Amino acid sequence: MLSLRQFQQFLAVAETMSFRRAAEHLNMAQPPLTATIRQMEAELGVRLFERTNRINSLTAAGEVLREEAQRTIDQAERAVALTRRAGTGEIGSLRIGFVASAVRQLLPTLIAEFRESQPGVVLELEEAPSARQIAALLEDRMDLGIVALPLPSGAEPRILTQTIVRSRLVAAIPARHPLANALHTPLTLAALADEGWVLFPAAEGPGLHSTILRACAQAGFTPRIVQRAVQMETIVGLVAAGLGVALVPSLFAETGREGVVFRDLVGHGSPIAYEVALTRRKGNNLPALEAFIQTVLRVLSLR
Repeated sequence: MLSLRQFQQFLAVAETMSFRRAAEHLNMAQPPLTATIRQMEAELGVRLFERTNRINSLTAAGEVLREEAQRTIDQAERAVALTRRAGTGEIGSLRIGFVASAVRQLLPTLIAEFRESQPGVVLELEEAPSARQIAALLEDRMDLGIVALPLPSGAEPRILTQTIVRSRLVAAIPARHPLANALHTPLTLAALADEGWVLFPAAEGPGLHSTILRACAQAGFTPRIVQRAVQMETIVGLVAAGLGVALVPSLFAETGREGVVFRDLVGHGSPIAYEVALTRRKGNNLPALEAFIQTVLRVLSLR
C-alpha cells in the first residue's frame, strides 16, 4: 500500500521532471527520493517515468497515478481540515429535542443565532415530551434535550442539567366559564376541584405530572381527568372547546389563545413552579453541543 508521503514525493518529481529539483523542493537528499520512486514502480509493477540519463516524461501509468495521487492528497488535506473544524464545533450535526411549550417563543431566535455563528453545523430538531427526550439522551439518539423539570426518577445520575427558565404554571379556563370572567376574585387551585381536567399522560412527563398532582393534593382534591393529550397546543385547544380546565406554562400563555383565559393561581398548592432545563448525557462533550449551549445562554442573557 502506497503512503501519502510516497504520493507527495512522486508528485514533486512529476511536477519538476527532475530528481534533483524535486529533492530540493522536498528538502531531502536525492538518493532516498530516487529509491522511493523505484520502490513504487516495483510495488506497482509498472514504470512511472520514461527516462534515459534523465527523466523525459510520465508514462501512461504515471499520468494516471499523478491524477489519482493528487486527488488523494487533496482529500487527505480536506479530511484534516474538516476534522479540525469538527473539533472546534464549526461543523457536524446536533440532534436536539425540545418541549414546544417551553421554548415556543425562544426557539426561532436560538436557531437563527446558532446558524449565524456555526453555519457548518446541521441541526436535527425533534419536538418530544420530556420523558421521551431523556430516554433518547440515555440511548445516544439525541445530543441535547430542552425539557421540563423535574427529571424522571432514576435519570439524574446519568444526565447533566442546566436550568435556563424558572417560571410557573397558570390555569387555562374556557372563555365562557364563570371563573374566566371573575377577574376581581383571586383564583385558587381549590376552585378548580369540581372541574373536569385536561392533562398530559404521566408517562410523557412523570416529574411535572407528579408536581401537579401534589399541588392539587395540597389544595385538598384529586383532579378529575376527563381528557388526556400530549401536546400543549392540543391541551389548550380542548380547553377552548369547553372540555375542561388545564394548567399550562406561563411562557405558553403569554402568546394567548382565542377561547381561553389564562389566570394566575393563589392559595394552597400554588404557585406551581415550572422550570426548563438543558439536558445531556454525561460524557457527551461534543464541541458543537458546547457551542449551542453557549448560544442559548447568550440569547437568554439578552432577554
